[in-house]
Parts: sequence; structure tokens; C-alpha cells
Amino acid sequence: MHIPFLDLKRLNEPYKKEILNAIEKVIEKGWYILGEELELFENEFAKYCGVRYAIGVGSGLDALTLILLGYKELGLLKDNDEVILPANTFIATALAVRRANLKVVLADIDAKTYNIDPEDIEKKITERTKAIIPVHLYGQLASMNEIIDIAKRFNLLVIEDACQAHGAIYDNEKKAGSLCHAAAFSFYPSKNLGAVGDGGIITTNDKNLAEVIKALRNYGSKKKYYHDYIGLNSRLDEIQAAVLRIKLKYLNQEIEKRRKIAKFFLENINNPKIKLPLPKKINPLKYKQHVWHLFVVRCKERNKLKKYLEDHGIYTQIHYPIPIHKQKAFKELNKNRLPVTEQVAEEILSLPIAGYLNKLEIKYIVDVINNF
Repeated sequence: MHIPFLDLKRLNEPYKKEILNAIEKVIEKGWYILGEELELFENEFAKYCGVRYAIGVGSGLDALTLILLGYKELGLLKDNDEVILPANTFIATALAVRRANLKVVLADIDAKTYNIDPEDIEKKITERTKAIIPVHLYGQLASMNEIIDIAKRFNLLVIEDACQAHGAIYDNEKKAGSLCHAAAFSFYPSKNLGAVGDGGIITTNDKNLAEVIKALRNYGSKKKYYHDYIGLNSRLDEIQAAVLRIKLKYLNQEIEKRRKIAKFFLENINNPKIKLPLPKKINPLKYKQHVWHLFVVRCKERNKLKKYLEDHGIYTQIHYPIPIHKQKAFKELNKNRLPVTEQVAEEILSLPIAGYLNKLEIKYIVDVINNF
């Protein structure tokens, strides 16, 4: 059997006809930037997340960057302010902070969830700390109640990096993207809600922030040829917005498919060498908090396991093999010591998980892992 880590053609096949029709309509209209499809999608995504505003942009990285730049324009952040984020995340989280001319401060993670550890956040706060960016890694929500409590005590902004958590629900009530001051999402093709190219979106209930970001994404302009800010060109185009409108209708169904696969993995992988991401029996609250963008296991013999699975036709990935503080791009952080992140990076392995996987494929993955 051959099971790639992700097959985007197979992923989009159920929606292919609707997607092609949507693209054709955009081409027939002849309006490709900042048009009706984007406005409709922004309204639909805002409603889905339970917020007042959504602003479509070019990527998840741009979404994070524009939030920070927006807060700088509003006077809530300034150059070299410190922003705390988890060491275990995709580098885009840190790149956004650097691009906004702010200082990256890394906190270690909780070994059980792989998300930022609220206790370590508090240890990293200084008089220059102005914001926290919790990342809902792999589709599991960070400990937002604790993080928001810390932020209130120290008067800090909280910005969700929800790029992997479309549709996750916190405390059985609020969705990712509505839990704090603002949030960033990515529509990279592999996401649970993925475009057929790049894209991102910002959600917020802050009218002032939304208005500034709308201008910043469009060369700093609210009115054509009148520029209020030093902006950039980062706009979710009409074709991607049209595609995402189709796929948003099916997002909850896709999430449930992933949850069923994750449940099967949790209940049936019983190799003592494999550490699962959650207990075999998930309580209902935890069930809603995870949308399983990735299913990540840990193994002391990770590299041997990866090779073994490939030899049996199962392809995996590592998210993420090199922590931010070990990257050449952030050499000023190379002396940092974040022991949990460093240990996890040596052991994690992401298994295939997508709604298109059938029962035979899912069972095969489990059987092969159990025989390792």
C-alpha cells in the first residue's frame, strides 16, 4: 500500500466541480482583486468564527505581520517591544514579529500539548513585554484562559496564531479566531481549510484595528492613490476567495472526518514505543478543542520509525525538526535553552491524517505502527 503524507488532488476531488465553476464565474466577471467574492468570504468567515470583522490577506505570515503593524499604527506597540511566543512553532510566527521590528521572546512548551506553557510565559515577562502570540499548534487550542488571565494582569495584547486551528472550539463555546484581541489564519493548501494557492485572513472585533489593516494590506490606502500608511500588497485574491467560500461550507464535515480518524488512531495504536498526542479516551471538551490539522506522535527512535513506515509505503513528516532558537535566521537566540521544545523536536513525527483516507488505509497505518 502507498499512503503519501498528503495528496492534495485527492483532498480537493470532492469539491472539484464546484471549485471549477466558482473560478469560471470569477474569470467571467473579470474582477480579480478586492471584489465581491472576497467581501462575501470575509463576511462568511467572520460569521463562522463568531467575530465582527475578517480581512483577507496574502498568507498566514502576512496576517500575523499586519496585525502587529496595525497595533503599531494604533500606538499600542512600538519598535523593539517584546512579544512572547512558543519555541515550538513554524518559523512564520517569529518572522512576523521580526518583520514588524519587534523582539522575539521564546517560551517553552507543555510536553503534553506541545503548545506554549503559560507558566513559562509568566517567567519571560519584562517591562518591555507588550504582547503574547499563543499558537494553536497541530489544531489543538492553547490554554487560552490562563494566557488571557496573564495578559490582563500585565496589560498585554494577545494575538492568536490560529493558522492550524480553523474551527476549533474553546470551552465548548467560542471558536478559534474569537478568543482574544485578534487572530491570524492561513489558507495554505494543506490546511484544514486550504486554498488552491496561498492566502490568509485576520479576525477581530476591534473596528479600529480592522480599518487600519484593510488599508495596510492595500498599500496603506483607504482611497485609491491616497496613502495614509506605509503599507504592503497583501490581498486575498478573488479566485482564492471563491474557492474558500466553497470549501468553508464543508469545513465542519472535514473536521469530523479527521476527528474520527484521530479517535481510531488513539484507541488502536498500542505500541509502547509510541507516545500518543492525547489519551485513548478524549473527554467531550477536549474533543471540540482539537481539529487535527496534524496527528503527531512521539518516539525515542523517531528516525528509525520514519524509515520503517516509509519502507511500508507510509510517508510522514516532522513538524518541526529545528526549533526557532536553533535557526541561523535567529542567531541571537541560539544560546537559548528550551529543554522541552528541544526534546520534542528529536521525537515528534506527523502521521498521515486527511478526510479522504479510507478504513483500509487507516487500519494499515495502525497495524504497521503496532508492529514497529
